[in-house]
Amino acid sequence: MEIGKLSNHVLSKIVFNNIKYKRKEIIQGAAIGEDNAIIDFGEEVCIMSTDPITGATKDIGRLAIYISCNDVASSGAEPIGALLTILAPPSIKEEDIELIMKEAGEAAQELKVEIMGGHTEITDAVNRVVISTTVIGKQKKKKMIDTGKVKLGDKVLITKYAGIEGTSILAKELEECLEDKMDKEKIIEAKDMGNMISVIKEGIICGEIGVNYMHDITEGGVLGAVWEGAVAVNKGIKIYEELIPMKEVTKEISAILNIDPYRLISSGSMLIIASEEQIGTIEEKLEKEGIKVTIIGEIIEKDILIERDGSLREIDPPTSDELYKALSIL
Repeated sequence: MEIGKLSNHVLSKIVFNNIKYKRKEIIQGAAIGEDNAIIDFGEEVCIMSTDPITGATKDIGRLAIYISCNDVASSGAEPIGALLTILAPPSIKEEDIELIMKEAGEAAQELKVEIMGGHTEITDAVNRVVISTTVIGKQKKKKMIDTGKVKLGDKVLITKYAGIEGTSILAKELEECLEDKMDKEKIIEAKDMGNMISVIKEGIICGEIGVNYMHDITEGGVLGAVWEGAVAVNKGIKIYEELIPMKEVTKEISAILNIDPYRLISSGSMLIIASEEQIGTIEEKLEKEGIKVTIIGEIIEKDILIERDGSLREIDPPTSDELYKALSIL
């Protein structure tokens, strides 16, 4: 099987189809395009998300906290606590685990999230460190995002830039490969993009505004997120490639490594669907926080399309992320 997340077809066939029992307290369960599970607690809801770190070997403690907190923020909720499971090979040193926990502790402190517990184990079942993080958030039930309100003509936006996380990971993991092909300053710029991977501010702000849908852009990149978003809201989406904001350094690294930057993992960028009336408020509030936001398309009746070079093309479902293709040269 391909490295990376299961394809949505396989996910539905062998994972979702085997989830048989449902409870009334679970408002949102497993579904394509939904980042979280949501549990009813009366006037408030509990938002939960879990994610592993498998594509990176550097800064993984920090990434482990940020990535799952981002998912919780895509519901407009405040993350409050995290559980970390660390599986490490026998070759690991005590100081390596200490570094991972130092990174995770600093990231959690920045986000005001408590690491509540978890599990740490040395095992020969893995050949490098694997971290899985579960984050819990809370939200007033009346503030819950309702995808049923998405309507034709609503705008599709993304924050910051496409390919943020992937660009940073590739610059760190493949620095030796890139340093004789591009300027050192650009490699430093690419690495520093890792400082943009939190979407908590935009998630909470847009949750307060009452947008109709949000999705943290992770594996599969912008195109994967758009496809999953269309499935989640049960509508069509049309986007315009020329409107998708992307750093030149992302384009340069992608060209060198022969990968598609529009399908490159992009934690740090949030996909948002909002009504025309909400756009001005979103732009104003995010600009005050120094967060770039760009309209890249709109909701249509059916089909998932991208306009590229003057012609319309269907967006295919996401498959293995371009990150894994690039890292395979190691």
